[in-house]
Amino acid sequence: MRANKLRQIWQDGGAAANGWITLPSTLIAETLAQMDFDSITLDMQHGHIGYRDAWDMLTAISTTDTVPIVRVPWNEPGILMRVLDAGAYGVICPMINTRDQAISFVAACRYPPLGERSYGPIRAKIYGGADYYAKANDTVLTFAMIETPEAIENISDIISVNGLDGIYIGPGDLSASMGYTPNFDHGSGPVKDAILSALHAARAAGKFAGIHNATSSYAREMIAAGFNLVSVASELKLMSDNIEQTLAELKAP
Repeated sequence: MRANKLRQIWQDGGAAANGWITLPSTLIAETLAQMDFDSITLDMQHGHIGYRDAWDMLTAISTTDTVPIVRVPWNEPGILMRVLDAGAYGVICPMINTRDQAISFVAACRYPPLGERSYGPIRAKIYGGADYYAKANDTVLTFAMIETPEAIENISDIISVNGLDGIYIGPGDLSASMGYTPNFDHGSGPVKDAILSALHAARAAGKFAGIHNATSSYAREMIAAGFNLVSVASELKLMSDNIEQTLAELKAP
Protein backbone atom coordinates (compact mmCIF):
# COMPACT_ATOMS: atom_id res chain seq x y z
CA MET A 1 0.00 0.00 0.00
CA ARG A 2 1.16 3.54 -0.74
CA ALA A 3 2.79 4.93 2.39
CA ASN A 4 1.28 7.86 4.27
CA LYS A 5 4.04 10.46 4.13
CA LEU A 6 2.75 12.26 7.21
CA ARG A 7 3.39 9.24 9.40
CA GLN A 8 7.00 9.15 8.19
CA ILE A 9 7.48 12.89 8.80
CA TRP A 10 6.23 12.49 12.36
CA GLN A 11 8.23 9.35 12.97
CA ASP A 12 11.32 11.35 12.01
CA GLY A 13 10.37 14.09 14.49
CA GLY A 14 9.24 16.66 11.94
CA ALA A 15 6.12 18.78 11.55
CA ALA A 16 3.90 18.90 8.46
CA ALA A 17 2.67 21.90 6.48
CA ASN A 18 -0.95 21.38 5.50
CA GLY A 19 -2.68 23.26 2.68
CA TRP A 20 -6.39 24.06 2.97
CA ILE A 21 -8.82 24.25 0.05
CA THR A 22 -12.39 25.54 0.18
CA LEU A 23 -13.24 26.00 -3.51
CA PRO A 24 -14.25 23.10 -5.79
CA SER A 25 -11.46 23.19 -8.36
CA THR A 26 -9.22 20.42 -9.66
CA LEU A 27 -6.83 23.09 -10.92
CA ILE A 28 -6.44 24.58 -7.45
CA ALA A 29 -5.97 21.10 -5.98
CA GLU A 30 -3.34 20.15 -8.55
CA THR A 31 -1.55 23.52 -8.24
CA LEU A 32 -1.28 23.35 -4.45
CA ALA A 33 -0.28 19.69 -4.59
CA GLN A 34 2.62 20.64 -6.85
CA MET A 35 3.87 23.08 -4.22
CA ASP A 36 5.77 22.18 -1.07
CA PHE A 37 2.80 21.21 1.12
CA ASP A 38 3.13 17.88 2.89
CA SER A 39 -0.64 17.41 2.86
CA ILE A 40 -3.74 19.16 1.58
CA THR A 41 -7.15 19.22 3.24
CA LEU A 42 -10.35 19.53 1.22
CA ASP A 43 -12.92 21.36 3.35
CA MET A 44 -16.37 19.85 2.90
CA GLN A 45 -17.70 21.44 6.10
CA HIS A 46 -17.36 25.18 5.52
CA GLY A 47 -15.99 25.07 1.98
CA HIS A 48 -17.99 24.81 -1.25
CA ILE A 49 -16.77 21.29 -1.98
CA GLY A 50 -19.27 18.48 -2.58
CA TYR A 51 -18.59 14.75 -2.81
CA ARG A 52 -18.17 14.69 -6.60
CA ASP A 53 -15.84 17.69 -6.37
CA ALA A 54 -13.81 15.98 -3.64
CA TRP A 55 -13.46 12.82 -5.75
CA ASP A 56 -12.07 14.77 -8.70
CA MET A 57 -9.81 16.89 -6.49
CA LEU A 58 -8.41 13.82 -4.74
CA THR A 59 -7.58 12.45 -8.18
CA ALA A 60 -5.74 15.67 -9.04
CA ILE A 61 -3.77 15.59 -5.79
CA SER A 62 -2.75 11.98 -6.42
CA THR A 63 -0.47 13.08 -9.26
CA THR A 64 1.95 13.99 -6.43
CA ASP A 65 3.05 12.48 -3.10
CA THR A 66 1.12 15.15 -1.17
CA VAL A 67 -1.13 13.44 1.37
CA PRO A 68 -4.87 13.98 0.68
CA ILE A 69 -7.04 14.80 3.71
CA VAL A 70 -10.75 15.63 3.86
CA ARG A 71 -12.61 17.56 6.54
CA VAL A 72 -16.07 16.03 6.43
CA PRO A 73 -19.24 18.05 7.09
CA TRP A 74 -20.11 16.13 10.25
CA ASN A 75 -19.63 12.95 12.27
CA GLU A 76 -21.80 10.84 9.98
CA PRO A 77 -20.70 7.33 8.92
CA GLY A 78 -21.96 7.62 5.34
CA ILE A 79 -19.81 10.57 4.30
CA LEU A 80 -16.82 9.34 6.33
CA MET A 81 -16.81 6.03 4.51
CA ARG A 82 -17.39 7.65 1.12
CA VAL A 83 -14.43 10.05 1.32
CA LEU A 84 -12.20 7.18 2.42
CA ASP A 85 -13.44 5.06 -0.47
CA ALA A 86 -12.62 8.01 -2.74
CA GLY A 87 -8.99 7.91 -1.59
CA ALA A 88 -8.65 10.27 1.37
CA TYR A 89 -5.62 9.25 3.44
CA GLY A 90 -6.76 11.27 6.43
CA VAL A 91 -10.07 12.51 7.81
CA ILE A 92 -10.73 15.50 10.07
CA CYS A 93 -14.09 15.23 11.82
CA PRO A 94 -15.65 18.39 13.33
CA MET A 95 -17.16 18.88 16.76
CA ILE A 96 -15.98 15.78 18.60
CA ASN A 97 -16.93 16.57 22.18
CA THR A 98 -17.17 13.20 23.92
CA ARG A 99 -15.59 9.78 23.99
CA ASP A 100 -18.72 8.23 22.48
CA GLN A 101 -18.58 10.63 19.52
CA ALA A 102 -14.91 9.78 19.02
CA ILE A 103 -15.71 6.07 19.12
CA SER A 104 -18.41 6.53 16.47
CA PHE A 105 -16.03 8.54 14.29
CA VAL A 106 -13.24 5.98 14.48
CA ALA A 107 -15.60 3.04 13.93
CA ALA A 108 -16.67 4.49 10.56
CA CYS A 109 -13.04 4.84 9.48
CA ARG A 110 -11.65 1.43 10.49
CA TYR A 111 -12.32 -1.96 8.96
CA PRO A 112 -13.32 -4.83 11.30
CA PRO A 113 -12.34 -5.89 13.85
CA LEU A 114 -11.23 -2.36 14.81
CA GLY A 115 -14.34 -0.67 13.43
CA GLU A 116 -17.41 -0.91 11.26
CA ARG A 117 -16.24 0.53 7.95
CA SER A 118 -18.01 -1.12 5.05
CA TYR A 119 -15.79 -2.64 2.36
CA GLY A 120 -15.84 -0.90 -1.02
CA PRO A 121 -12.64 1.12 -1.62
CA ILE A 122 -13.63 2.01 -5.18
CA ARG A 123 -10.91 4.58 -5.84
CA ALA A 124 -8.93 4.09 -2.63
CA LYS A 125 -7.69 0.72 -3.87
CA ILE A 126 -6.46 2.34 -7.09
CA TYR A 127 -4.71 5.10 -5.16
CA GLY A 128 -3.49 3.05 -2.20
CA GLY A 129 -2.73 -0.29 -3.84
CA ALA A 130 -3.99 -3.85 -4.08
CA ASP A 131 -3.33 -4.51 -0.37
CA TYR A 132 -5.43 -1.52 0.71
CA TYR A 133 -7.83 -3.55 2.85
CA ALA A 134 -5.04 -5.25 4.78
CA LYS A 135 -3.16 -2.03 5.58
CA ALA A 136 -5.74 0.79 5.57
CA ASN A 137 -6.33 0.67 9.33
CA ASP A 138 -2.65 1.37 9.95
CA THR A 139 -2.27 3.95 7.17
CA VAL A 140 -5.32 6.23 7.11
CA LEU A 141 -5.23 9.04 9.70
CA THR A 142 -8.16 10.03 11.92
CA PHE A 143 -8.30 13.49 13.55
CA ALA A 144 -10.99 14.56 16.00
CA MET A 145 -11.63 18.31 15.92
CA ILE A 146 -11.48 19.91 19.36
CA GLU A 147 -13.61 23.06 19.27
CA THR A 148 -15.56 23.47 22.52
CA PRO A 149 -15.02 23.67 26.30
CA GLU A 150 -16.77 20.30 26.54
CA ALA A 151 -14.15 18.75 24.26
CA ILE A 152 -11.36 20.33 26.30
CA GLU A 153 -12.90 18.93 29.49
CA ASN A 154 -13.21 15.48 27.92
CA ILE A 155 -9.87 15.52 26.11
CA SER A 156 -8.37 12.62 28.07
CA ASP A 157 -11.36 10.40 27.31
CA ILE A 158 -11.39 11.42 23.64
CA ILE A 159 -7.73 10.73 22.97
CA SER A 160 -7.93 7.38 24.76
CA VAL A 161 -10.09 5.95 21.97
CA ASN A 162 -8.27 3.13 20.18
CA GLY A 163 -7.78 3.92 16.51
CA LEU A 164 -7.90 7.70 16.92
CA ASP A 165 -4.61 9.06 15.64
CA GLY A 166 -4.86 12.61 16.89
CA ILE A 167 -6.71 15.87 17.39
CA TYR A 168 -7.10 18.97 15.26
CA ILE A 169 -7.77 22.24 17.07
CA GLY A 170 -10.36 24.56 15.55
CA PRO A 171 -9.47 27.90 17.19
CA GLY A 172 -12.38 29.82 15.62
CA ASP A 173 -15.14 27.69 17.10
CA LEU A 174 -13.20 27.19 20.31
CA SER A 175 -13.02 30.98 20.70
CA ALA A 176 -16.73 31.39 20.03
CA SER A 177 -17.80 28.56 22.32
CA MET A 178 -15.72 30.09 25.12
CA GLY A 179 -17.49 33.43 24.72
CA TYR A 180 -14.98 35.28 22.58
CA THR A 181 -15.01 36.63 19.04
CA PRO A 182 -13.89 33.83 16.68
CA ASN A 183 -10.16 34.13 16.15
CA PHE A 184 -7.29 31.89 15.07
CA ASP A 185 -4.01 33.21 16.46
CA HIS A 186 -4.18 33.61 20.24
CA GLY A 187 -1.20 35.17 21.95
CA SER A 188 -2.40 34.55 25.50
CA GLY A 189 -5.52 34.11 27.61
CA PRO A 190 -8.06 31.34 28.28
CA VAL A 191 -8.36 30.17 24.66
CA LYS A 192 -4.58 29.84 24.29
CA ASP A 193 -4.47 27.97 27.61
CA ALA A 194 -7.18 25.58 26.41
CA ILE A 195 -5.33 24.97 23.14
CA LEU A 196 -2.08 24.16 24.92
CA SER A 197 -3.79 21.93 27.47
CA ALA A 198 -5.32 19.86 24.65
CA LEU A 199 -1.98 19.74 22.84
CA HIS A 200 -0.08 18.55 25.90
CA ALA A 201 -2.70 15.92 26.71
CA ALA A 202 -2.58 14.57 23.17
CA ARG A 203 1.19 14.45 22.92
CA ALA A 204 1.51 12.87 26.37
CA ALA A 205 -0.84 10.11 25.17
CA GLY A 206 1.25 9.54 22.05
CA LYS A 207 -1.31 11.13 19.72
CA PHE A 208 -0.69 13.62 16.91
CA ALA A 209 -1.94 17.20 17.07
CA GLY A 210 -2.84 19.69 14.35
CA ILE A 211 -4.14 23.24 14.41
CA HIS A 212 -5.51 25.89 12.05
CA ASN A 213 -3.65 29.21 11.97
CA ALA A 214 -4.14 32.61 10.39
CA THR A 215 -0.45 33.36 9.77
CA SER A 216 2.73 31.43 9.06
CA SER A 217 4.51 33.14 11.96
CA TYR A 218 1.93 31.84 14.43
CA ALA A 219 2.03 28.40 12.78
CA ARG A 220 5.78 28.29 13.44
CA GLU A 221 5.09 29.16 17.07
CA MET A 222 2.64 26.26 17.25
CA ILE A 223 5.22 23.90 15.79
CA ALA A 224 7.65 25.02 18.49
CA ALA A 225 4.93 24.34 21.08
CA GLY A 226 4.65 20.76 19.87
CA PHE A 227 2.04 20.59 17.12
CA ASN A 228 2.73 17.99 14.41
CA LEU A 229 0.61 19.55 11.67
CA VAL A 230 -0.18 23.19 10.93
CA SER A 231 -2.52 24.79 8.40
CA VAL A 232 -2.32 28.47 7.44
CA ALA A 233 -5.59 30.13 6.37
CA SER A 234 -7.02 28.71 3.12
CA GLU A 235 -6.43 29.22 -0.58
CA LEU A 236 -9.36 31.68 -0.69
CA LYS A 237 -8.10 33.73 2.27
CA LEU A 238 -4.54 33.78 0.95
CA MET A 239 -5.76 34.84 -2.49
CA SER A 240 -7.97 37.59 -1.04
CA ASP A 241 -5.18 38.92 1.16
CA ASN A 242 -2.77 39.00 -1.76
CA ILE A 243 -5.28 40.80 -3.99
CA GLU A 244 -5.99 43.38 -1.27
CA GLN A 245 -2.27 44.04 -0.86
CA THR A 246 -1.72 44.26 -4.60
CA LEU A 247 -4.61 46.72 -5.06
CA ALA A 248 -3.45 48.82 -2.11
CA GLU A 249 -0.01 49.08 -3.66
CA LEU A 250 -1.47 49.79 -7.10
CA LYS A 251 -3.75 52.56 -5.88
CA ALA A 252 -1.39 54.12 -3.37
CA PRO A 253 -0.99 57.89 -3.95
